[in-house]
Amino acid sequence: MSARIVIISGRVQGVGYRDWMVIEAERLGVHGWVRNRRDGTVQALVAGEEAAVQALLLLCRRGPVMARVEDIAEDFAEAPAEPGFRRLPTG
Repeated sequence: MSARIVIISGRVQGVGYRDWMVIEAERLGVHGWVRNRRDGTVQALVAGEEAAVQALLLLCRRGPVMARVEDIAEDFAEAPAEPGFRRLPTG
């Protein structure tokens, strides 16, 4: 299993990014979570088969229709303890 922690910046809050990401992650079978951060970015932990993780990260570079992604920083991470993909409160 492959896992990444990502920080997505740009116009990514108030545009449905987190809900969109939950739908896409579930469609791809990716586990983890997504949340807004107080600095205006979105943070996510994505884990699963490498191809599925890479597919989700590629989609995240574009985001939902109203989003404007400027940058994605990613790093390797530990896989989440719980299965599924969920939206967390702002952190």
